[in-house]
Amino acid sequence: MESQSEDPQASAQRYGDENIEESTLFEESKVQKKTRSSRICPPRGRLNRVITYGALTVVFLVGVWSYAGEEVFPGGGLFGMLIILYCAAIGGKLLQFIRIPFVPPLPPLLGMLLAGFIIRNTPVIQDYVHVSQVVSSYLRNTALTIILVRAGLGLDPQALKKLKGVCLRLSIGPCCLEACSAAVFSHFIMKFPWQWGFLLGFVLGAVSPAVVVPSMLMLQEQGYGVKKGIPTLLIAASSFDDILAITGFNTFLSITFSSGPVYKNVISGFYETVVGVATGIVLGFFVRYFPSNDQPAVAWKRAFLLMGLSIVAVIGSNRIGLHGAGGLTAILLTFVSAVGWNDEKAKVQKIIADAWHIFQPLLFGLVGAEVSVENLESNTIGICVATLSLSLLVRIFVTFLLVSFAGFSFKEKLFISLAWIPKATVQAVLGPLALETSRSKNLTQLEVYAKNVMTMAFLAILITAPNGALLIGLVGPKVLSLDNPEEATEMISLAH
Repeated sequence: MESQSEDPQASAQRYGDENIEESTLFEESKVQKKTRSSRICPPRGRLNRVITYGALTVVFLVGVWSYAGEEVFPGGGLFGMLIILYCAAIGGKLLQFIRIPFVPPLPPLLGMLLAGFIIRNTPVIQDYVHVSQVVSSYLRNTALTIILVRAGLGLDPQALKKLKGVCLRLSIGPCCLEACSAAVFSHFIMKFPWQWGFLLGFVLGAVSPAVVVPSMLMLQEQGYGVKKGIPTLLIAASSFDDILAITGFNTFLSITFSSGPVYKNVISGFYETVVGVATGIVLGFFVRYFPSNDQPAVAWKRAFLLMGLSIVAVIGSNRIGLHGAGGLTAILLTFVSAVGWNDEKAKVQKIIADAWHIFQPLLFGLVGAEVSVENLESNTIGICVATLSLSLLVRIFVTFLLVSFAGFSFKEKLFISLAWIPKATVQAVLGPLALETSRSKNLTQLEVYAKNVMTMAFLAILITAPNGALLIGLVGPKVLSLDNPEEATEMISLAH
């Protein structure tokens, strides 16, 4: 009876609560529908990024067309450069998606190189994609400058003190002896003159930090070989190795294309070295203290000064005929200035690394686009591979001997020898320079040698970069001791 005679006020309260609850649910459903619709329109996430980048590209092309006219249309220089840049970037991304179980990822630069090669050798596309040789040369020299700046920033004085003996042996010995062996093999197999043989040797002599550094850092993070400092050793020595190869190449490039007596070339090379070292040290001390730490955006100012002065040094020295001075100036300028920056150095490295992300696909795409299958002779690839293989064998053997007295086990020495073969970045920059020089001096009789040098550089990247990365990733965990990553002798930053 009590349940049938419910209080009217309580009943009204109950129905009121139910109405409020229904109203709340209705409002929540409206909010959910509005949220779902807002997610769809305007789009967010990946779709939004794709539309944004597409709009930026269209605006850029229309803006460039406003200034340059037909250069942005198929067959124009800007069109060709943009096609190579985008295709190389896509090729690098596609290669990153290839994942094979228990196999380390392949370096993206291989996809960039193949993208340029495919563009050049696809019948219909090659008719519409053209890049000016002058523009291509300046872009590659800018990429070379970024490589030199990153190499200078990657030199860690503390790590070099701890690893001084074996680090110097590893950075100097294999590069020099591979260059000499490549000169001998190319002279007898490819019929190269001796000066061209040594020029080719220093193109091949450089190891690639773009392959070695990420692979070594991956092993170091997992704790492989850190107790004996093997990842640190290879990361530090790779910068010295590149510096030596670039210096040797510039020296023999001057000798090859000069008509004077040899002793004058030697004196000229010594003079360029002195000028480069002195200028680099002076500019390095200037950039160390200007701008000062109390200024806003000091890292951006330092990065701009480093890049600006280094580009002026590299390209300006070529303009005035001091070809060997620019590279030394850029390296010493970067190293001397960065010594006094302490913790701020990492911020500058990050800015320079971002610049490299733009120039890397452009560099490897342009190098791949320089190689034409139609212009290759039937036996060129065979003799190039033979010369490259023999030079690599000498490099592996010499590397094994030079690290034999540093306290490493047999397996560790074998690993270091195999990890010291990848080639990519320096070969991409130096490979076409001889061809550009012969064209600029109208020395058509030397273009045959120059094209073979460029073909060797292309094959060296194509063969050693993926195989070197695979060998490091597969052999490292099997032959190196598993240690605590905190026991590493010195952590090298991601400068490369």
